[in-house]
Amino acid sequence: MKADTITKDYISDRDIFSDVFNYYIYGGQQIITPEQLEERDPKEIALPYGADGAAVPVQKFRDVQKLCAVKTDGKLEYVIYGAEAQAKIHNAMAVRNNLYDALEYAGQVSEAAKSHRKAMQKEKEQKQESGEENTEDGKKTPDSHEFLSGFWNDDRLIPSVTVTIYFGADEWTGPLSLLEMMEVTDPKVKVCLNDYKLHVIAPAQMSDEEIGKLQSSLREVLLFIKYSKNKEELDRILRENEERFREVERRAVDVIEVITNTQLNYEEREGKVDMCQAIREMRMEAERKGELRGEMRGEIRGERKGEKKGELKKAQEAARNFYNLGIEVEKIAQGLGYAVETVKVWVGLRSEKN
Repeated sequence: MKADTITKDYISDRDIFSDVFNYYIYGGQQIITPEQLEERDPKEIALPYGADGAAVPVQKFRDVQKLCAVKTDGKLEYVIYGAEAQAKIHNAMAVRNNLYDALEYAGQVSEAAKSHRKAMQKEKEQKQESGEENTEDGKKTPDSHEFLSGFWNDDRLIPSVTVTIYFGADEWTGPLSLLEMMEVTDPKVKVCLNDYKLHVIAPAQMSDEEIGKLQSSLREVLLFIKYSKNKEELDRILRENEERFREVERRAVDVIEVITNTQLNYEEREGKVDMCQAIREMRMEAERKGELRGEMRGEIRGERKGEKKGELKKAQEAARNFYNLGIEVEKIAQGLGYAVETVKVWVGLRSEKN
C-alpha cells in the first residue's frame, strides 16, 4: 500500500488527530478531546468569478479536516483543523496549505451569504402571507455593503489551522513560508506582501523531549522514523521507551513499515504489536541469512578447488543441506551455479528419468 494512503488513514483517527493539535498548539496539554472533533468533508469548493463574469469552479482536497467545538466562558467557539500527511518534502507546501485555508474562508463567506438570502426570502414570504406591511419590526436590515458582499458586519469567520506532518527521517528543507519562496529586494514591495507561515511537524528537527509531549502512538512512530537510519540510536530509543514500544497499535506499525521500508515479522495481540521483539527477530533473521549466504559462498569456493567429481559430490551435499534448512530450490541453484532441474533431482524432488 502507498505511503500517502497509510499515513492519511492514520492521522484521520480522532485520537491521533487531536494529539497533533494538542502538541502543536498547546505544547502537549490535553485541551482538545477526540469527542470535540466533528468530521468534515475535506473537499473545498469556491467559485471565483473570471474576467468574463463566468463562475470558475475550483476544487481541492485536504487530507483530513475536522471541526472542533469548545465551550469557553459559556460560549461555544469553533475552530477548523486541517492536517496534511507528507511522506516526501513538498517545496510548494506553503502555497498549497494557503490555498486550502483561503478556500475554506471563501466557502464560509458563500455559506453566510446563502443563509442571509434564505432568511430574508423567508421573512418576505411570511409577510406576504400575513398581509403585513413591509415596516420595521426590529429585525436587522442589511446596508448596501452587507448586501453586496453577503457577509454582514457582525458575521465572523471560523478560524482554520492547517498542520503538515512530515513522515520522513530527513530534515524538512522546503520553504516554511510564502516569502521564502520569493526573492524580493525592494523593502517597500515586501512590506505590502502578505505572508503565510507553514506549520510543520518533522521528527528529524524535534528533540526527544518534544516528541515525548505526544500522547498517542504518533510518539513511537516519530521516534522510530527519526532514528531509523541509526541502529545504535534506535536501540537506545527502544530501550528507553520499552514499555510503550512493547504495545504499539497495528496501524502505527503499518506506518513505520511503509515509511522506513522495514519488513517486520510479528504476532498481533488485541491490536497491539511488540516492536522490540519484532526488531530483534528481524535482525536475527538477517544475521542467519547472512551466515547462510557466507556458507554457500564458502562451499562454492571449496568445491572449485577440488576435482570435478569431488565438486559435484560437494554440490549435491550442499544442496541437500540447504534444502533441509528450508531454503528454496531456486536460490540453492543460483548460489551453487547449477540448473534448477538438476538441484531438484539432488534433493529428491524429481527423479533422474524425468
